[in-house]
Amino acid sequence: MSSSQGAAQDLLARWPVVDGHNDLPWALREQVRYDLDRRDIAADQSAHLHTDLPRLRAGGVGAQFWSVYVRADYAGDKAVSATLEQIDVVRELVARYPGELRLALTADDMEAARAEGRIASLMGAEGGHSINNSLATLRALHQLGVRYMTLTHNDTIDWADSATDEPRHHGLSAFGEEVVREMNRCGMLVDLSHVSADTMRDALRVSTAPVIFSHSSARAVCDHPRNIPDEVLERLSANGGVAMATFVPKFVLPAAVEWTLRADENMRAHGLHHLDTTEAGMTVQRAFEAANPRPKATAATVADHLDHMREVAGVDHIGIGGDFDGTAFTPDGLADVAGYPNLIAELLDRKWSEADLAKLTWQNAVRTLRAAEDVARSERARRGPSHVTLTLG
Repeated sequence: MSSSQGAAQDLLARWPVVDGHNDLPWALREQVRYDLDRRDIAADQSAHLHTDLPRLRAGGVGAQFWSVYVRADYAGDKAVSATLEQIDVVRELVARYPGELRLALTADDMEAARAEGRIASLMGAEGGHSINNSLATLRALHQLGVRYMTLTHNDTIDWADSATDEPRHHGLSAFGEEVVREMNRCGMLVDLSHVSADTMRDALRVSTAPVIFSHSSARAVCDHPRNIPDEVLERLSANGGVAMATFVPKFVLPAAVEWTLRADENMRAHGLHHLDTTEAGMTVQRAFEAANPRPKATAATVADHLDHMREVAGVDHIGIGGDFDGTAFTPDGLADVAGYPNLIAELLDRKWSEADLAKLTWQNAVRTLRAAEDVARSERARRGPSHVTLTLG
């Protein structure tokens, strides 16, 4: 072990990682239909998953936002029901492993879990389609423990434009703005990963609470629409939010962008969704990779993004959101949730201070959730729930 590796592990023992996005719940749905006996994460699951408890411990993870994601082609009540099933499995995981996991609903809960040596388990809904255009459903998700919502996934929805679909609203519609205001009133973080740059700007204009990017990197370093433009990063300081760099190779390594487009097309040619990480999907992906060697991202590639994000947004406004179990491919050195010490060691080698790394791994995310809670108390004292509805057609 290098001296940087040892120093990284020491730092993570004091200031563990808050990871903004992990798709384990969806992987459990796809692989075993939530049969946790078949995917007991107390044991090594490296043959099937990026995530299990031993590797979370090895990686120095102290808090995880579990994504309660459902696919963008799930519409209406189907999307709501599937989101509820995702929430249910997170709660089942916490109940099954009480010595390792603690449900966290507040920043204080996160700090209590750290003091107890448990992993704080938070939830984030990925995509506004999960609420089926209903502010009451949004409030219900918050009551069930969801603490952020990504406004869109890959598809533009009835009230917000996605980064990877055709725009229909040029950002947020009037109802989309009301969604942001109601999230502020509830204390649910507004997550701007996946949304268009116009949606980012509109949300920053409307939100009275800090926003997050749960798993996005810097567009100036890798020009992909899923990443954050510098002019948006520059606005995070005034907003108080945090941008959590992702590890997905096609979002961090320019050479991987074109390769991934071909890999996605190959998946569709085999009748599979391009995000399919079941064994059948991974068999197709591995065969394509064997015939078409992919460009390899590394921990240094991710560190390049963090260097840039620190310079533009400031060290108080950056974090980490790996997207494990939501991507078929990962960088060398960041193959799974045990890899975070490799990234911290790389940043130590780049002369990041321990104080700055503590902000990156733990302090910024906790502060941002606490600030959203403060805003929510103020908003609830000022006004009641919104009953605005969306009329289509």
